Amino acid sequence: MSAPDIGVPARRVAAFFDLDKTIIAKSSTMAFSKPFFEQGLINRRAVLKSSYAQFLMLLTAADEDQMDRMRDHLTQMTAGWDVEQVRSIVRETLHDIVNPLVFEEAADLIVGHHTRGHDVVIVSASGEEMVRPISDLLGADYSIGTTMAVDDGKYTGELDFYCFGENKVTAMRELAERNGYDLDQCFAYSDSITDVPMLAAVGHPTAVNPDRPLRREASERGWPVLSFSNPTPLKHRIPTPSRTSVLTGLGLSAAAAAAGAVTYVLLQRNRDSQ
Repeated sequence: MSAPDIGVPARRVAAFFDLDKTIIAKSSTMAFSKPFFEQGLINRRAVLKSSYAQFLMLLTAADEDQMDRMRDHLTQMTAGWDVEQVRSIVRETLHDIVNPLVFEEAADLIVGHHTRGHDVVIVSASGEEMVRPISDLLGADYSIGTTMAVDDGKYTGELDFYCFGENKVTAMRELAERNGYDLDQCFAYSDSITDVPMLAAVGHPTAVNPDRPLRREASERGWPVLSFSNPTPLKHRIPTPSRTSVLTGLGLSAAAAAAGAVTYVLLQRNRDSQ
């Protein structure tokens, strides 16, 4: 008598989110310029230069050259900074800085994926010192950010890993291998043309608040496009940084409704694009 066929276990699914202008309304790195200035890590000139760079990124699509220049500027600026001081500043100012910037639509989408049993992963070019606490605040399961080289507790001005472009895909695939994700069944969300590799790596890509080049790319590839425009403080929506708190705070029925609504919108837009 042959053994019963128990079938192949279902592969896990993840939703990969870019951070800046996808979940929050501005650059996470630039958002912390003020507390870094107040704690003496950067001077007024650096604050103005960072603000100007943020302004340019809002007006134009951030291409690879711009991102490379921003990377070089940030690594040079942070050389010699005390790592624990940076982490302490982020912890102390996280709620005041990030809460007002989170798109309500993104928070609902995260809850919707969790309700469907999906892991949520934040993948950002920003430093992991900021990405990880923000991910915890949002109730994400994993985070991947840029890591800077450290020597004797201080940044050296070099990068160990730049979480950008194809490097994002490499990190996603490594996490998928460890956790058993089926990337063909996974989701990805981003606003930038530089994240086309990240979006193309999964079976369900979506452009969120896309820059013009990404909007064209999404149209050519038939990818859904979503617009997020309502930053809402999380403290009344997600009281503590955990998946349980997210579901408790919003209510299981509301989360299920949000998940159903998002699924309907994405499916409908896919049909319209075909």
